[in-house]
Amino acid sequence: MLSRRSDLAMEARKIWSEDNLADLDGAEESVETRRGFPVTTVTVTGDRAARELGKPKGTYVTVDLGSFLRREDDSFEAGAQVISAVLSDLLPSGGSVLVVGLGNPAITPDAVGHLVVKDTLVTRHLRRQMPEAFDRFGDLAALEPGVLGTTGVESVDVVGAVVREIKPSVLIAVDALASRGMERVCRTVQIADTGIVPGSGVGNARGALSAETLGIPVIAFGVPTVVDAATLTLDVARDSGVELDPAALRGASGSMIVTPREIDANVRTISRLMAYAINLAVHPHLTVADIDMFLG
Repeated sequence: MLSRRSDLAMEARKIWSEDNLADLDGAEESVETRRGFPVTTVTVTGDRAARELGKPKGTYVTVDLGSFLRREDDSFEAGAQVISAVLSDLLPSGGSVLVVGLGNPAITPDAVGHLVVKDTLVTRHLRRQMPEAFDRFGDLAALEPGVLGTTGVESVDVVGAVVREIKPSVLIAVDALASRGMERVCRTVQIADTGIVPGSGVGNARGALSAETLGIPVIAFGVPTVVDAATLTLDVARDSGVELDPAALRGASGSMIVTPREIDANVRTISRLMAYAINLAVHPHLTVADIDMFLG
């Protein structure tokens, strides 16, 4: 079991290697650069690797968005296109897409799903009302199921009902994640073909959204907005040459999470980028300028 928590597969793999001073069979990693953005792919193929990392078998792609957050020239469009290309590789050809924004919009670090849906270019109704006018657009619908504490209904039940009604070809589930360190908060996105467990980033896991529970492929699309306090403490201590007992530390800070003071602006910025990446993937004939115009 990992001594430190992270929803990012690349971080979980590194933590396991650090703890065990070895590579983990069945969890392969490759790194490339696309338009200046480092892209890391972790493929989990072994049962033992999946168990040790706490990640289902599948492919996890992480895009480092440091240059975007540094506001380098054309970084928004380039970042959206890189993420869009990753999404496009996982989307089926043709068919309809349902984007599900998970989380609680009243809590800033958990508002990613809400903000992404807000900037998603939905077209399902338009294609059905005016098919000739919108035949060059993809078929996209969006949903915010809310959280159990405010609706009294599990997200998987709400999403399952909508999936049975509109029968999308694939679901993109957008959620906030937890990272190992502050340097990745709102600076990376992870796309996986494994589905997602809402609330797992803050230790409040609910029913899974997956191919097994919904009967269609589920792409998990997330960004870390928080860091587990115990994990952060362990890493800071280790960097200082101090070894702490993870079990003892969990008792003091196991329920605490940490987020940066500029989280409001960062969540809005990264959520807009994620929404545009979805728009470009589902509506491949559009440009960033086109999306700006349609969203007004």
